[in-house]
Amino acid sequence: MKLSLLRLLVLLPLFFLEHLAQAAAPLTKVVMTSGSASERDGVVYVAQEQGLFRKYGLDVSFVQVRNGPVAMSALSSGETQFHWGSVSGANLGAIAEGADLVFVAGFINRLSGMFMVNPQIKTPAELKGKSVAVNSLSGGGWIFSMLMLDYWGLSPERDKIQFRTLGEQAVMAQGVLNGTADAAFLGYTFGKMLQGKGFRVLADSEKLPIPYQGSGVIARRSFINSSPATLENLLRALLDSTAFIRNPENKAQVTKILARALRFKRVEDADDGYQSMVNLYERKIYPSVDGIRNVIRLLGASNEKIRRLRAEDLVDDSAVRKLEKEGRF
Repeated sequence: MKLSLLRLLVLLPLFFLEHLAQAAAPLTKVVMTSGSASERDGVVYVAQEQGLFRKYGLDVSFVQVRNGPVAMSALSSGETQFHWGSVSGANLGAIAEGADLVFVAGFINRLSGMFMVNPQIKTPAELKGKSVAVNSLSGGGWIFSMLMLDYWGLSPERDKIQFRTLGEQAVMAQGVLNGTADAAFLGYTFGKMLQGKGFRVLADSEKLPIPYQGSGVIARRSFINSSPATLENLLRALLDSTAFIRNPENKAQVTKILARALRFKRVEDADDGYQSMVNLYERKIYPSVDGIRNVIRLLGASNEKIRRLRAEDLVDDSAVRKLEKEGRF
């Protein structure tokens, strides 16, 4: 009895000292970019606002950049450590030119969103000669649109389909609304808003068999080799965030976070985005090799350097494999 009490008196101070040391440990500062603003980014918004990055020792600055090339330039130069995004012309082009970039996790491994058109357009064939709003001419929104057109057997060059670079999703949606563009691939939040104003859903992409590497984490291979714990902790925080989003008890908080991030005046405007987020993220966050390969096929038709890329070489799932062994998913 006395021995146990003595052992407890010795161990208690050590226990508190250990926790004080952990609390005093400085946070690792990292910068993660994104080229979009929609419910697809919701897992990052929630992780930020719920303090989940800090829980794992990270001070994450989440920065929305103008387009994919800007993000890839910052990532390649080491100005940023991670990019939250999908496979695109920007990142495949950068890799083809020698950038040390790999896909390290895939949180959305499919196309996710609505191809919205003005009410006069009733079939994909009627997109010929029309204009499509995109965020940039090499970013995720452009790829989403290109994959949809490819699925329908349409060619922008042959069918005289013009792309109009308008910027983020809110501006793209406004462009379709005011007639600046005839169509746009939008996330469910903005797509449902247009649908409510009488615009047509030409397709819900999640219902189509189109292989794709959607939103996930991209990093420099050299960085994750030198700082594996930073990547692992980032992914732990994002996995906690997906669990938080899926919990029905957190609906009000998640909806408020999404509305604030997308700068909605009314919280209820984010309801549709919340509903899509609940089942949006993968349970197993491995990057999709088939999804990357599909985009290489599409873009490689007109770019020899991209055509030579091998999808298997653009993936490093070592951190994801470690988290699976830990039972994180």
